Amino acid sequence: MSRTTHLPVRRAVPDRDEAATTAPDRTTPRRRAHSRHWTAWGFLTPVTLYLILFYAYPLYRNLDLSLRDYTVRSFVQGGAPFTGLANYQTVFDDPTFAPALAHTVMFTAVCLFFQYAIGLALAVFFNQHFRLSAPLRALFLVPWLLPLIVSASTWSWMLNSDSGIVNAVLNTVGVDSVNWLTSPSWSLTSVIIANIWIGVPFNLVVLHSGLQSIPSSLYEAAALDGAGAWRRFWSITLPLLRPVSAVTLLLGLIYTLKVFDIIWIMSKGGPADSSTTFATWSYRLGFGNLVPAFGPGAAVGNLLVAAAVVFGLVHLRVQRKQYAS
Repeated sequence: MSRTTHLPVRRAVPDRDEAATTAPDRTTPRRRAHSRHWTAWGFLTPVTLYLILFYAYPLYRNLDLSLRDYTVRSFVQGGAPFTGLANYQTVFDDPTFAPALAHTVMFTAVCLFFQYAIGLALAVFFNQHFRLSAPLRALFLVPWLLPLIVSASTWSWMLNSDSGIVNAVLNTVGVDSVNWLTSPSWSLTSVIIANIWIGVPFNLVVLHSGLQSIPSSLYEAAALDGAGAWRRFWSITLPLLRPVSAVTLLLGLIYTLKVFDIIWIMSKGGPADSSTTFATWSYRLGFGNLVPAFGPGAAVGNLLVAAAVVFGLVHLRVQRKQYAS
């Protein structure tokens, strides 16, 4: 018998180049993570540049203006001497500071209250979903869509002492004409009325969208329990609308603090500074005089920025406490 011997089978050993190509790439996850990192920065770069160019740099320049003694020449060529907080001291010692502060607080508080109250009332009204709800709601957006210069000019014509339609209506019912824009007693009231009219549509839109998120089943259950309309409003609508209301009031506060166009076009802060706010005072200091005071004007502007930041931080703190509870 012939004996067959089985020789061991030798496997081909790949060369180094083949082994390098077939071996698993252990650096792939790291490369992918690195690629995702740069992709994220690529998406963030436009936003970051926008914030730096249009927010961070102007704030820095405004802060620098308030800490130096700038003139027209040094504003263009540079080299303004550093004065520290001297410009802020000048602002605090100015006799216009106290009236401007009072007018700013009154203007902001009254506008916020009536804009929110009227906007909430209209939002609840249009939430009934009657036949003309959508067209009428669209008409209420007109003041919000108009340019501010158009709205302010329209109100200036309506409140004109001689030819205004408001005084014409008052005269027809036997009431004497009112010097809305030329009387120190009425000028601030006039700009407040105009700003309320402009800000109501914004509150209407935001609060109406918040009402849409409240389940109708809650109102139905409350009605079955015997709760009336006012009870349902105070116990269901207002509590569930609190987050939307907080955002609405915060945005309205920031907008109202910096209102300039309406006041300047209608009254220019007068007469006798009776409607001057920090916004109009800052502009008048920096650009409204033959000899501009860039430093004090920037200091007044920074006071407005500080007030907006403080209210924003308070809002964030309150929101955190609500979410934590």
